[in-house]
Amino acid sequence: MKDDGTKSPQSKSVSAEPIGEPPHSRSPLKTKRGQLFTGVAAAALIATMLAAGPITSAQALASKGAPQSELLTNTETMKTAQMPNFVDLVKALKPAVVSVRVKAKSEPQLSMAQGQNPFKGTPFEKLFPQFGDQGQGQGWQSAPSKPQIIRGQGSAFFISPDGYLVTNNHVVDNAVDVEIVMDDGTTLPAKVVGTDPKTDVALLKVSGRSDFPYVKLSDSTPPIGSWVVAMGNPFGLGGTVTAGIVSAKGRDIGSGPYDDFIQIDASVNRGNSGGPTFNLDGEVIGVNTAIFSPSGGNVGIAFDIPAPVVTEVVSQLRTKGHVERGWLGVQVQPVTAPIADSLGLKSAHGALISAPQPDSPAATAGLKSGDIITKVGDDNIKDARDLARKIANLAPGTRVGLTIFRNGKTEDLSVHLGQMKNEPQKVASAADSESAVSELGIKIAPASSVEGAGDTGVAVLAVDPSGPAADLGIQAGDVIKKVGNQTIATPGDLEAAIRNAKKHGRQHTLALIQHSDNERYVALPVG
Repeated sequence: MKDDGTKSPQSKSVSAEPIGEPPHSRSPLKTKRGQLFTGVAAAALIATMLAAGPITSAQALASKGAPQSELLTNTETMKTAQMPNFVDLVKALKPAVVSVRVKAKSEPQLSMAQGQNPFKGTPFEKLFPQFGDQGQGQGWQSAPSKPQIIRGQGSAFFISPDGYLVTNNHVVDNAVDVEIVMDDGTTLPAKVVGTDPKTDVALLKVSGRSDFPYVKLSDSTPPIGSWVVAMGNPFGLGGTVTAGIVSAKGRDIGSGPYDDFIQIDASVNRGNSGGPTFNLDGEVIGVNTAIFSPSGGNVGIAFDIPAPVVTEVVSQLRTKGHVERGWLGVQVQPVTAPIADSLGLKSAHGALISAPQPDSPAATAGLKSGDIITKVGDDNIKDARDLARKIANLAPGTRVGLTIFRNGKTEDLSVHLGQMKNEPQKVASAADSESAVSELGIKIAPASSVEGAGDTGVAVLAVDPSGPAADLGIQAGDVIKKVGNQTIATPGDLEAAIRNAKKHGRQHTLALIQHSDNERYVALPVG
């Protein structure tokens, strides 16, 4: 079967892809890689560990030798230091890792040859009725094809002796039949307990036994440079083990709103999706989810969902079958250095509110466009994504304190969080005009004179691809609603606001830009 589609969040030549063989093409990510085990544990202890509880190698670490700090200061010791031996670790942990086989339903899509008018929804629909239902007598097929059953594969691992397993959402999405293949070749049916597409985590359950070998999720993420071992089912070959180190943490690869991946360099490929990555204690530090690859194969860059995230998601999936997250109801963006300068903020940090959503907890609490959220409770906010993760980790109904930066001063507010929901986006349009702002490289007109642009602000009609506006991501069809603290209604208002910023010695002035239904701030250069 085909793997997930390729997604390229950062480069045209490198793609982030799911590493499982999902039931249909949808996810841009591939499986993550795991950590390595030192392998110093005595073989005689393995059977005892399997029977007594989660598999770990704490006993092995007790005899691993001198602390790392001593090794780093002793050149001779470093020269003679040996690589970790993972044999005993693998023997102890491998039985808890399984292969996943999935049958999924692929919904049919009508084509021109299946009775669908290719001009449907356009002004030309009535001009070409022969492509629609009236074309049945002209050789066009009107009945859609039957749903296709396609097959996928990935990896998973037991987290409890009564048969709960963790894997990726993209491995089992739209599954109609799931089975696991254990390390000894035993095949068992499994059911999907719940999935969370936003973090790409899924929980499975196998019934009939209470003595499955299982592993423990770590409650922390390992430091960069730590040895790790990844296990899984690459290319459907069955149980495979690879080793490497933690290369980086806190990676955002554009796969979802809560990206906070661990990057590892252990070999991870298609079919590894959902497999575990272990540290030297034998704990799962992450779930293999994605790789960056120009070819679809391993190039030494893989990403894991951190174990603390998995623990929280799995807990809710196990009890509710879905995940509930706190909802603040704001559109936010990072605070760049130019934006910080335009607002008088000493350093670029926090999450800038471009717009609170109507009837949201943020609006009720009094949050305004232009506020910068710098703290949630006692936790500092680094950027917009950090705010999204912290709010999502709180339960709906939680009352939490926020620290904001507004009009050059710090203020404290309290907000009662709602429950996250998804809302559709709308698209605006623009028309031609002759008004221009040469300093920015844009043509603009009052939004009220442009169909679909609304009643406030000025609509961007054209953007010079080599101008400052293009560098800021401003596009034709955007609407500039505010500059500084002034509402903008005409091209003259925009030019006056730029002159005012220059007069006060600013290098930038803050502008509120609407793109479709989203609003964001940009720091317009005025020098």
